[in-house]
Amino acid sequence: MKSLLTLLFTFILVSPAMAAGTSSPLPPKYDPRAKSQPVPVQERKDRITILSIIPAQGEPGMTVTLSGAGFTEGTTVFLGSTEIPTRIIGPKQLSFDIPRLAAGLYALFLKTEDGSTSKTYSFSVQPLKPVATSLSPDSIPSCTMSGSRDVTINGRNFQEGALVLFDGGAIRSRFLSAEGMAFSVPAVKGGIHQIQVKNPEETVSTPLALMVDTRPEITSISTGEDHVNYYELIIEGRNFLQGSVLVVDGMRISGSNPAPGDRDRLIYMDCTRLIYQRYPADPSAKTLRVQVVNPGNEDSPVITVSTP
Repeated sequence: MKSLLTLLFTFILVSPAMAAGTSSPLPPKYDPRAKSQPVPVQERKDRITILSIIPAQGEPGMTVTLSGAGFTEGTTVFLGSTEIPTRIIGPKQLSFDIPRLAAGLYALFLKTEDGSTSKTYSFSVQPLKPVATSLSPDSIPSCTMSGSRDVTINGRNFQEGALVLFDGGAIRSRFLSAEGMAFSVPAVKGGIHQIQVKNPEETVSTPLALMVDTRPEITSISTGEDHVNYYELIIEGRNFLQGSVLVVDGMRISGSNPAPGDRDRLIYMDCTRLIYQRYPADPSAKTLRVQVVNPGNEDSPVITVSTP
């Protein structure tokens, strides 16, 4: 009887608490057979992911944009073992500039300040391509004084050992800096010629046009020696040829024997100088219109000179 009373008293004490729902559930326990385990909320982290890489390859100096998730201000990118700072450019985008690295295939991944890393992707760093922007000068005479055939190529990404290609063939050149190359124009026909820079890594710049001008030009006319019945006019300029003629007020004067009744004569010295032997009819000064015409009928601008 006493045992029955004790059992009944215990039931009365426990039943109200259970009815009121005051008991707390037990925390989840680790079950080695379960496929997934409960994770406390404070231990969850956003996963850093890369969804796209644009472009997927590039040369040093180019900007690469990554799209994904989990990016932070302290996120850095790695190309192989080289750590590179990044720039956040949107909620799910960041970018970085490819540093000066040797060409090749690199492992690319992201790393946050807490040590989280993304998956690794392959990224190709291409050889740095030379860029030729201008020629100085971009036009030279076909024949002129020594030293005036030098041309400078302006641009960027030129390397020690780079070559200048003239119409596709390598010519002697001088490396000035990463922004400059120099060369002397070889003896070639007049017209447009292509100039390029080729780096030791076999990368080649886009071509620039160089004009080799064959048109004659008079730069000055001066008085030379004075003889008994004639004097000399010294004509200086460029692109004069053996066989060029001088046109003076419409009259053609050449280096060959003058026609009967004509005594004026033209003497070819070199491509920069002609001597005009003039036999004036009277010593008074007059205005002459002078022009040089080459064998191919290319003519110089007309120069006006006052002389007997």
